[in-house]
Amino acid sequence: MNQKVPKNIKTVIFDLGGVLFDIDYSLTQQAFIALGAGNFQQQYSQHVQHGVFDEFEKGNIPPSHFRAEVLKWLPPTVTEADVDKAWNALLIGFPKEKVELVKRLRSKYKVLLLSNTNDIHLPAVLQMMDKAHGAGVMGQMFEREYYSCRMGMRKPDAEIFQHVVNENRLDPESTLFIDDILKNVEGAASVGIQTLHCTPQVDLFKYFEE
Repeated sequence: MNQKVPKNIKTVIFDLGGVLFDIDYSLTQQAFIALGAGNFQQQYSQHVQHGVFDEFEKGNIPPSHFRAEVLKWLPPTVTEADVDKAWNALLIGFPKEKVELVKRLRSKYKVLLLSNTNDIHLPAVLQMMDKAHGAGVMGQMFEREYYSCRMGMRKPDAEIFQHVVNENRLDPESTLFIDDILKNVEGAASVGIQTLHCTPQVDLFKYFEE
C-alpha cells in the first residue's frame, strides 16, 4: 500500500488504541471468562458495545456504577479490583518508535488525540505512558488530548468531531483523522475531515515519510 499523507494537511488527529497504543480485546474477554463471565464475549467486543459500556465511555456513569453492573455477571467472590484488572488486560503499550514518530510530526503538523476511553482505562494508560516513556510524555506528543469520558460524547457521532474542529478552529479539508475502526472514520468524514482507515496493512511510518 503506497498511500502518502495528502500534501495539504496541516492538522493530524490520531485515535489512540489500535493506531498508536497496542491493545488486544481478546485479553479482556479471556480475563472476564476466567473470572466466570461466560457470556462476556457477547456483551463486549471491539465493534459491538452495549448500554453500560457506551455510557461509561461518555463519562455518564462513574467507575463505581460500571463495576457494580459488571459484577452482576460474575460470581459473588469476584472483587472490584478483579474487575479493574480484567478490564485493563487489553492494554499492551505504546511502542517507543511510535512515540518518536508522533513527536517528529509535531514539527510539521498540529497533532491532536481523540480517543474513546473510560475512567478505568484512561488512568491506567497515562500511568503506563509516564512509566515507559517519561513523565508528561503525552503532552510532548499531542497539542491537545480529547477523551470521550471527559467530553460526554463519543466517536463515531459527528458532534465529537465537530467539537474538536470548532474548538481548534480547524479547516476540515486540511485536517486528517486516523482511526482503526471504519465507523469512526466515517463519522469524521461526515463533517468534511479527511481520513485514513488504519488497517493492519497501513504502515504509518511510510505514510508520513517525506
